[in-house]
Amino acid sequence: MNQKRVSLRGILGFPVAPYLPSGAIDENALFRNVSYLIDEGLDSIFIACGAGEFQTLSSDEYGVMLDVAIDAAKGRVPVYSGVGGNLSYALEQVKLSEKKGMEGYLILPPYLIDGEQEGLYQYIRTILEASDLNAIVYQRDNAVLDLNSLQSLLSYDQLIGLKDGIGNMESNIIFTQYIGDRLNWLNGMPMAEVTMPAYHALGFKSYSSAISNYIPHISRQFYSALLEGKDEQVSEIYKDVILPINEIRKQRKGYAVSLIKAGMEIVGMSVSNIVRPPVVPVEKDHYKQLEKILDKAHRKYPAVRI
Repeated sequence: MNQKRVSLRGILGFPVAPYLPSGAIDENALFRNVSYLIDEGLDSIFIACGAGEFQTLSSDEYGVMLDVAIDAAKGRVPVYSGVGGNLSYALEQVKLSEKKGMEGYLILPPYLIDGEQEGLYQYIRTILEASDLNAIVYQRDNAVLDLNSLQSLLSYDQLIGLKDGIGNMESNIIFTQYIGDRLNWLNGMPMAEVTMPAYHALGFKSYSSAISNYIPHISRQFYSALLEGKDEQVSEIYKDVILPINEIRKQRKGYAVSLIKAGMEIVGMSVSNIVRPPVVPVEKDHYKQLEKILDKAHRKYPAVRI
């Protein structure tokens, strides 16, 4: 095993897949998205994952997104790719990720099927055996491991983490107690700031932040306040920003993706409120609600440049 194993900490950036009016990937907008996240202090970049509309990308588009991310990162932070879905396609993505110099990859759920634990284990095992790159399992939807399955996968040294998008805290307690620091524990819940206090208490040291794409300074203020035990500040940011945005996010399926693009458009970034089906763009009323929240957020929690 030659690949360097890493410890994941802090706020993880998940860039979107910005589109031109033609429907093609807007490479310039993507470059600015990745650069912005890194400039704002995020600790890692995860490209072509859920926020990047992984499920809609062609093989060529997937490769373009990886190239742009690596070019924008310039080695400043680790860059991970998303792999998953159809097993054959996932194996191709792993090899491409390895070729393009990714730090590792995030294993997304398999396509469609709710398999037995043995089948899920075999799916992940097959992907892990394809490369020595660092790998993180994303637990959500039809990919939910039990303790025995996860422990069986620990024999693969390249498995470095589990990202939880289920929110079953009993399972998370069991995992962290029996497995401990053998894995990095990542909070991957939608609008992860909402649940991060509970996850942090269990040893989850990092989380994916959707709002960091358009208000990263508030993500950092929130997480810093949480780590420093500033409960009053955490509560204020919850009530002023996080919970109101989360209420909008819950209004439509797919808003976990499209609301990010709407927020980016509102703050003046070169990303349009355009998504690919089956995700739908943010509706006008919800867009206006988000505008009001962000206007208040920027006035009360201004970005402080060092």
